[in-house]
Amino acid sequence: MLAEPAPALSDLALGLVVVALAVRLGRTPAPHRHWRTAFWWAGAAALAGSVHHGLVKHSQEWSGPSWALISAMVVVAVSYLLAATVAEVLGPRHGRTFWLLRSVGIGAYIVLAVTGHAGVGALLACESLTMVCILALWGRAARHRHPMAVPVIVALVASAAAAATKAIDPSVTRGVALDPTSVYHLAQIVGMVLLYLAVSNPRRPDRERRALPG
Repeated sequence: MLAEPAPALSDLALGLVVVALAVRLGRTPAPHRHWRTAFWWAGAAALAGSVHHGLVKHSQEWSGPSWALISAMVVVAVSYLLAATVAEVLGPRHGRTFWLLRSVGIGAYIVLAVTGHAGVGALLACESLTMVCILALWGRAARHRHPMAVPVIVALVASAAAAATKAIDPSVTRGVALDPTSVYHLAQIVGMVLLYLAVSNPRRPDRERRALPG
């Protein structure tokens, strides 16, 4: 019997959809390879989350390490999302910029760890700073009329809105036989599909896919 049926099944649905999108991206020559890697890691994290909610939650001993592993997978996915953004917006030769922006979330977590506030929740909270950096880059791209900017921003905002559903009072979602975590998983499917459409749409001719001035 599943420990948390609704979160386990909704995470499974999310994982299967994202992995399917990753496979489809692999058959599309246009997107930068970092997008595909980000989708693979996000899908793997969701599938691992399904196992966590369904089986591992039965064990108090393994629940903590399991969640830490899933959180690390999310961190890797966000790293590749940032790498893809830097490559698309600034160009492929801005590795130094990537590490500078990546250090924002990592540095914030180090500060929390040194002050005794380390933990999985703190790690994921710090990753929101990296997402802010990603949105800022795409905002800059939108001002320069980058053809991918608006669709990507819409997808990222949809994902952020999905994350916000975790704060919904459980009494609200109980009417549809779900909990806030399950609603988040299902809503995140919309964000990931929108991101897939944003990066795979062949509407962009090669001459339009130019990097912005650094």
